[in-house]
Amino acid sequence: MAKSVSIMRILPSVTLFLLAGAFLPSAFAAHDYAQALSKSFLFFEAQRSGYLPRNQRVQWRGNSGLNDGKFDGVDLVGGYYDAGDNVKFGLPMAFTVTMMSWSIIEYGGQMAAAGELGHAIDAVKWGTDYLIKAHPHPYVLYGEVGDGDTDHFCWQRPEDMTTSRGAYRIDPNSPGSDLAGETAAAMAAASIVFRRYNPGYSTELLNHAYQLFDFADKFRGKYDSSITVAQKYYRSVSGYADELLWAAAWLYKATNNQYYLSYLGNNGDSLGGTGWAMTEFGWDVKYAGVQTMVAQLLMNGQGGKYAMVFEKYQEKAEFFMCSCIGKGTQNTQRTPGGLIYRQRWNNMQFVTSASFLMTVYSDYLTSARKYLRCASGVVAPSELLNFAKSQVDYILGDNPRATSYMVGYGNNYPRQVHHRGSSIVSYRVDPSFVSCRGGYATWYSRKASDPNVLTGAIVGGPDAYDNFADERNNYEQTEPATYNSAPLIGVLARLHGGHSGFNQLGPVELPQLKQSDFVQRNPDTNHTSGSGASPVDISQEMTNSWVYKGKTYYRYSANITNKSSKNLSNLKLYISKLYGPVWGLTRSGDSFFFPSWINTLAAGKSIEFVYIHSGSPADISVSSYNLV
Repeated sequence: MAKSVSIMRILPSVTLFLLAGAFLPSAFAAHDYAQALSKSFLFFEAQRSGYLPRNQRVQWRGNSGLNDGKFDGVDLVGGYYDAGDNVKFGLPMAFTVTMMSWSIIEYGGQMAAAGELGHAIDAVKWGTDYLIKAHPHPYVLYGEVGDGDTDHFCWQRPEDMTTSRGAYRIDPNSPGSDLAGETAAAMAAASIVFRRYNPGYSTELLNHAYQLFDFADKFRGKYDSSITVAQKYYRSVSGYADELLWAAAWLYKATNNQYYLSYLGNNGDSLGGTGWAMTEFGWDVKYAGVQTMVAQLLMNGQGGKYAMVFEKYQEKAEFFMCSCIGKGTQNTQRTPGGLIYRQRWNNMQFVTSASFLMTVYSDYLTSARKYLRCASGVVAPSELLNFAKSQVDYILGDNPRATSYMVGYGNNYPRQVHHRGSSIVSYRVDPSFVSCRGGYATWYSRKASDPNVLTGAIVGGPDAYDNFADERNNYEQTEPATYNSAPLIGVLARLHGGHSGFNQLGPVELPQLKQSDFVQRNPDTNHTSGSGASPVDISQEMTNSWVYKGKTYYRYSANITNKSSKNLSNLKLYISKLYGPVWGLTRSGDSFFFPSWINTLAAGKSIEFVYIHSGSPADISVSSYNLV
């Protein structure tokens, strides 16, 4: 999990030519990208913590981490385990959510065509539901549950954990701008995804994003200086400046609020957006990502008075692209088989993230009818996409070993994955308790295939010479991670579905979903209402008004009606533009729930709540619910 970072600062020296672009043919051969995409979402289900939903497809997993946060007085049940361990690390989890959301934003249409958009949205929501819990107050964010040292001492499946589940947080006295900034980016990106499918939830996410960005910017500091237990595993080598810009870029994309555009323009030099030229992109270093996003703004004519500053961002974005394809002034290393190679431990994280950036940048250039200008000459957008495709094909088996580095894809894939849950017999098969050290003796050291196939996982991958040892103790090569897979889902969707046919620089256009594309979850988690008619109807009317000390106050009566044929439970409302007290609901921040004396609302029944304030009616929307 730990990684080194090599960063180079260069002066801008590239002048862009405005040349016509070209499309890469929409059909690709050789690999079944749709199958690989489908398998990828199974991996995210295998990484779930908390109460698993009734539609859980990875049946060898069970509920786990059900007391997370309890001893710290906060509910932190849910979320994702990052890799082959049982710790919930906030920084890589938030980055995973950001990249899954970006994949959907760019290629949601292609995911829908493959029948996977519902699974993709559900994977994002599993992460954001947890991130909302982890942000109980504007200036408090929980960034880790469990710790790597005690967790690594044991080899247990998540259902048997006996390790520490302590919760670690940042706040004004112990800041973490990188963690808060990345989480703000995740919330903002996910709000775009849910804008069409669940507007209330989208607004809730955006509200958290606003607060987290303010927290990150106002109380600056590195998160691993506050959550020191993270230093050995997810140390923030690049600092927090890149996350501040990254969060601002996502908030601008989500809101079109000029404040965030100005933030990018006014802080590009001081925070490194215009200066750092990168050859990597990942959970720690976000510069290439934000530079790619700003380049899209510029190509779309949104630079305005910051156009000259944004051109510097774009120069650095193109430095990254050129370095990946081997046509820059400082190129990324490749294995003899052609794989981007950066480091020994989990190199695939850089391969998938770079492939994603190259894919979207190729589409941006195509939409803008431009070419990429590298030190060695002009490059067509199709060359970027072709190279990204070559990296994905390598992962799926087109390599000197003919090994698929996606577990469960093809015939020759890793069988001894460094992963606690997959390497130990499922509790459904043998519920006998697996002890902390007993797991090492019985299961870790076992020289045999995993009893549970971790379908869709992308492992760390081969060394600099394309060599790979499929051994459970070879954690540098056989351990998977959520942030390996999150960028890949977008590239797989693009390769399967071809070009979307619409301007990739224009507004986000996600396809309509059917109600059946969404899932109903167990009581601990939320049901997302689809784009069809909601079973929860909310009506409100003004019932009285009066003047007090020169100000007019209004009393509003609101009715919640269950229009379904089932009982309605665990209803969560989001109310904005509310400036007074509420009677008849239980309140937590801007979220509201049934009053304590009501557990369920029967089919066809209604309840009333009342609020008073000196304004027009509040905006009331449904965030989540259960039908039982």
